[in-house]
Parts: sequence; structure tokens; C-alpha cells
Amino acid sequence: MAEVSFLEKTFKLNKHGTNVKTEIMAGVTTFMTMSYILAVNPGILSEAGMDYGAVFSATVIASVVAMVLMAFYANLPFGLSAGMGLNAFFTYTVVGQMGHSWQFALTAVFLEGIIFMLLSLVGVREAIFNSIPTTLKKAVSVGIGLFIAEIGLLNAKIVVKAEPALALGNLKSLEAFIFFFALVIMIVLTAKKVKGALLWGILVSTVLSLILGVTHLPDTNIVSLPPSIAPVAFKLDFSNIFSLEMFSVLFSFLFVDIFDTLGTLTGVATKAKMLDENGNLPEASKALMSDAVGTTVGALLGTSTITTFVESSSGVAEGGRTGLTALATAGCFVIAAFFFPVFSIIPPAATSAALVTVGLFMLSTVVEINFEDITEAFPAFMTILMMPLSYSIAEGIAFGMMSFAAIKLLTGKGKEVSWVIYVLAIIFFVRYLI
Repeated sequence: MAEVSFLEKTFKLNKHGTNVKTEIMAGVTTFMTMSYILAVNPGILSEAGMDYGAVFSATVIASVVAMVLMAFYANLPFGLSAGMGLNAFFTYTVVGQMGHSWQFALTAVFLEGIIFMLLSLVGVREAIFNSIPTTLKKAVSVGIGLFIAEIGLLNAKIVVKAEPALALGNLKSLEAFIFFFALVIMIVLTAKKVKGALLWGILVSTVLSLILGVTHLPDTNIVSLPPSIAPVAFKLDFSNIFSLEMFSVLFSFLFVDIFDTLGTLTGVATKAKMLDENGNLPEASKALMSDAVGTTVGALLGTSTITTFVESSSGVAEGGRTGLTALATAGCFVIAAFFFPVFSIIPPAATSAALVTVGLFMLSTVVEINFEDITEAFPAFMTILMMPLSYSIAEGIAFGMMSFAAIKLLTGKGKEVSWVIYVLAIIFFVRYLI
């Protein structure tokens, strides 16, 4: 078929050991596990004073732009959208605690995107990615697995935030029942090697949630035009661009975004066995450019930082290996813009079960870590440990790099460490001190 040959020529499906059906199924699965962002991001940014509907549309457009670039430019199976944590920093810290306007915060995001585009062009971000030791790359994959499993358990309220740490939630609730029902379906179908196991689990548990009354069919028109972006688009405020406050906010956005993205790319690519013999990701610079452009476009249109989503691992787990997966995910975002009331019926418990299942899949690389060498094992352990405990991919990487540099240097193996890692470790250490 002509369309299939076009897809083969564009995405090199045979070379990557995949096919159109697998890639589209993977893309839909990625969308199903990250679709919550279309409800959550507008909700968070609306608390900063932004228009909910306008942010929803801006998030869709920026996500699609970034994923189309990821598909055709990088040919990688990663989904992108407004990053969780970064949107919370935008609303609750920059606007809430610091007292800046949301226009000020959007300007910081815009500048961040421009800087990242420049860093990607000269290869700085790719150099950082390539400098991460193979041991830490494998540990990042494991740490992200635990991190997204934690997100899934929290979203489903199987565990809840408590003092001093976490505690079990209400396991007798219907939501908990749907979560475990979906989880069992996904595990059983995976064991039977059924393609699209995660997607089927989400769909079946959504039907169950409708039957049990946990979710309901929308009582409004299921098809409508997306809200206008006019209330939030092109509202940048450059009046404080050279202030200390702008520098502080911009640095924070830069730090979290660069290491969240690098961590996600490392973890998902390691799990998908997409790294080359040197432990590097081919086309990493193009992937990083895609999220930089997405961030810049998103800020102009009215949404927070666009970043590569760790939920991309759900699509990779379903066999997604090329940009066709990202393109399919982008297509789902476009559809969601017109059918948002329908997508809103998917219960958090269903997508949460998918995250926990993917967390399990991502633990497999732990057996490839050399635990016989304590100078390799300890940094890996710190990386894995700190991601779920600090609730941050970036912080896990920071602790991993600091411990790797310190242990290697103090045990006479300092030459095994790249100078880039030493520089980053010092930066992280100084950051925590001040």
C-alpha cells in the first residue's frame, strides 16, 4: 500500500523491528497514560489566574507541535506535553509564593525555551546526556520505574501523603477496586503476550467504572470546538527581564527541565534498548530540540514548560520504537481537543494502573548494574532511591552524579569520570548549599 510504504520510508519501521499497527497502538497507549495532563495542567495554571479553557487549547497545540517534531525530525517514540512539577512550580512558587504575575512566569518559560534551543544547537544538552555513565543510565531507568509507580499509586489513592511520609489509602473504595481490576487485567494480558495490554486494561476498567457509577457519560455535547487561546496567548511581560527575580526563576526552570528531560530520555531509551554500543541515544540532540521548540511555542500560546513525558515508557512497553508512535500520540491529542468531555470519563484509577505496570517493566535493567563494584553500585542505589523519595527525576540524577564523582575520586578511580560529571556534581553540591 502506498501509505504504508510512505510510513516505512519516513519512519524506517522494518529497521526498528516494528510495524504500523504496533506503532499506532503504542501511540494510543502513550496518550491514554498521559491524557490526564489535559485536565490537570489547565486546573493547575488556572489557579495562577489563567483561563482554564484557553490553557487547555494551548497545551494541546504546544504538545502536538513538539510531538510532530519528535516524529519527523527525531523519529523517536516519545510523547511530550506540559511537564508535571514544572506547572506546579509555575503556579504555586513563582505566582503564589513569589507574587509574580502569570505573564512574568510565562516569560521565564519562553526564555528557558530559547536558551534550550541554543544549547541544543551547540550540543551542550547532548554532551551532558552522553557523559552520564552507563551504570547511572541503567539506574535512571529503574528509578523512573519506581517513580512512575509511585505516581500511579498516589493518583489512584492506593497510597496517600501523610506525616511523616506515605500511608495506605482507602482500599475498600470503588476507585481502589477499579485500580486493582485494571492492574490484574494488564498483568494477565501481558503474561499472555496480548498486544495493547495496557490499552485494553484502561478501556475495560473505564467501562466498569461507568457501570459502577464511578464516572459518568458527559451531559454536554460530546463534540465541540476547542476553546480560544486568546485570553492567554502572546501575553509575555518583558518589563523585568533583567531582574534578579527573573534570573532565579529562569534558573529553576532550566535546572528541573533539563534533568527531568535527560532522565526521561535515558530511562525510556534504556528500557527500549535504543542506546548504542557507547550507551548514547542516536538523535538525542533532535529529541532535545523538539522539547525546546515545544516549550518556546507553548509559552507564546499560554502554557507552562513542555517536556518529554515519562509515560512514553507505556508506549515503548507496547512496542513503540519510531516517530510514528509520537505521531499517533499527537493525533490523539488533536482528537481530544474536540472530544474532551468523552476523554474526561477515563478514571484516574485506570491510567494509574498502567503507570504501575510500566514501573514494573522498567525495573528489569536493575540486573545489569554491577553490584559487585561498590563504586558503581552506590551511585546507582542513590539514583534509584532518591527519585521516588524526593518525588523528582532531576534530584535523583543529581544525587547519583554527586555520589558517582565523589566515590570514584576518593577510591582512586577518578579517571573513570568525565569532566562534565565533575562540573555538574560541583554545581549540584553548591546548589544544595545555597
